[in-house]
Amino acid sequence: MKIIQCIDEMQSIAQTARVNGKRIALVPTMGYLHQGHASLMVEGQKRADLLVASIFVNPTQFGVGEDFDSYPRDMENDMRVAESAGVDLIFAPRAADMYPVDYQTYVNVEKLTLPLCGANRPGHFRGVTTVVAKFFNIVSPHVALFGQKDYQQLAVIRQMVADLNMPVEVIGMPIVREADGLAMSSRNSYLSPAERVSALCLSNSLNAVRTAFCKGERSVAALKNLVLDTISKERCAAIDYVEFRHGLNLAAVDTADEQTVVALAVKIGKTRLIDNRVLGEE
Repeated sequence: MKIIQCIDEMQSIAQTARVNGKRIALVPTMGYLHQGHASLMVEGQKRADLLVASIFVNPTQFGVGEDFDSYPRDMENDMRVAESAGVDLIFAPRAADMYPVDYQTYVNVEKLTLPLCGANRPGHFRGVTTVVAKFFNIVSPHVALFGQKDYQQLAVIRQMVADLNMPVEVIGMPIVREADGLAMSSRNSYLSPAERVSALCLSNSLNAVRTAFCKGERSVAALKNLVLDTISKERCAAIDYVEFRHGLNLAAVDTADEQTVVALAVKIGKTRLIDNRVLGEE
C-alpha cells in the first residue's frame, strides 16, 4: 500500500490505470477509520482493480464553532485498517493544495441540502459536494462507495453525479453497528462511558419505530412520538431533529411506507450523532 499526498501524482496514477484498462474504486473518508469504513473498502476491493481511499479532514464542510480542530486523527491506525481491508493507495492531500489561497469554486446541490443536517449546518453540504467533486476529478474512479449512516450526504452526492453527468457509479453501503446497536462513527470517540450508554437511545428509538411499523402503524405523528419518548428518557440527550422523509427525494411525509427513512440527529452531551433507518429495509 502506498500513501500519496501530491494531487498531480494521484492524477497521473489514475490516468495510467485507466489507460491500462484497470477499474478504479474510491472510498472517500475523513480518517479515524473504523470497521464501517473498512466495510466500504472491502466492497470496493471486490468491484475494482485499484482501490483508493482518501483521508482528508475537509475544512470547508465544518462550520464556525464545529469540531474541525478537534476532529480525531490517527494516520497510523488508518494505515493498518486500510491495508487490512485491501486498499492499494491512500490519497491524503494537504489542505493548502486542495484549497489554495486563490480558491473560488464550489459545487452546490440546492433542494436536497435544505432539510435535516442542512438546516442547522449552513454550508456543510457545499463543502461535501465540492471536495467529493474534486476527488472524482483527481482519482477518476469508476465507482465510489459511501456509507448510508450519512443518508442525506449519499442522496446529495447521487444528485450531484446525476446533474453534472459525472461518469461515476455511486454505491451506498449499509450502516455498520457496534454489538449493542450504536452506529459506528469517528465521533463516538468523544463520548464518555456514561454518554456511550446514553447514545444507544438513537438506535433504540429506531428499533421501536421499526417494530411499530411492522405491526401496522403508519402514522408519522405516532411513530415520531415513539422516537421522542425514547430519547427524552436520556437526560444528556438533546434532539437536533427527528424527521420522517421519503427515501429518494427527502420530501416530508405524513404517512410512513417502506420507502420512508427515519433520520435523527441528537446531541449526547457535546457530541452530535446521526443515525437513520429505512422502514422497508431488513
